[in-house]
Amino acid sequence: MTDDAVPELRASDADRERVAEVLRDALAEGRLDMEEFEERLEATYKARTYGELTPITRDLPGDGVAAPPISLVKEPVQSGSRAGRIVGGEGSSSWAVAVMSGFQRKGRWTVPKVFNCFAFWGGGEIDLREANFADREVEINCVAIMGGVNVIVPPGVEVVVRGIGIMGGFDHREEGVPGEPGGPRVIVKGFAFWGGVGIERKVTREERRRLKEERRQEKLDRRAGHALGEGFSDHHRMLEEHREWRRDLHDERRQRHDERRERHRERREERDRRRYRDY
Repeated sequence: MTDDAVPELRASDADRERVAEVLRDALAEGRLDMEEFEERLEATYKARTYGELTPITRDLPGDGVAAPPISLVKEPVQSGSRAGRIVGGEGSSSWAVAVMSGFQRKGRWTVPKVFNCFAFWGGGEIDLREANFADREVEINCVAIMGGVNVIVPPGVEVVVRGIGIMGGFDHREEGVPGEPGGPRVIVKGFAFWGGVGIERKVTREERRRLKEERRQEKLDRRAGHALGEGFSDHHRMLEEHREWRRDLHDERRQRHDERRERHRERREERDRRRYRDY
């Protein structure tokens, strides 16, 4: 195959997603405004060949040095499974304490084989959504006395709860949900007295936005297919569009509700931490 023919190769969903990630980074760094970002993102998901994808990021730097070219060589798609988050080595943090205060472990950090935390008249948050893992099976030991600890896990991670609560409790809702093959296993242990340890399963905001963009593109493709298809009456098409509009409205309302609830929870936890520090 000649070099001239390479740009005419069909691009995959993974190729389009790599370009979309570059655009998101550029938006976060202020290199693109929202209007430019939306225009380029729409062009990205409409692109069908490498030749259409390459110009979209031609003027954007990568790693702070040079513009990241779109690879024109077909490579094996990297696995996005949770098993890839098991990196070995030592954890970046092995303990946390909150006495009339609070603590957080979130973002890109490495969970050790054993993580110990203690909360007394305070609260803590252990967010594993973007974390790496030092071992396939890790333990989180939580002691909460008149306080609380919240553990957030992403989809694909198995959770086992072995804690004891006296006038308090451990959240068992996520226990028994199967994880991805080869993915991490998180064992939550410990003791709660007049306090609690909560466990919830959530995706990151970035992943939520990505899923929303994928659903939006799927809806656009379906609408385009209906417009080109034969045998669809105007009445049937209008009915389908109305149903999709209702679903879109419902999804947007639910997402706004989830975001408001998360912001409220974060404000409440910050207020509690300030109150504990004032005591």
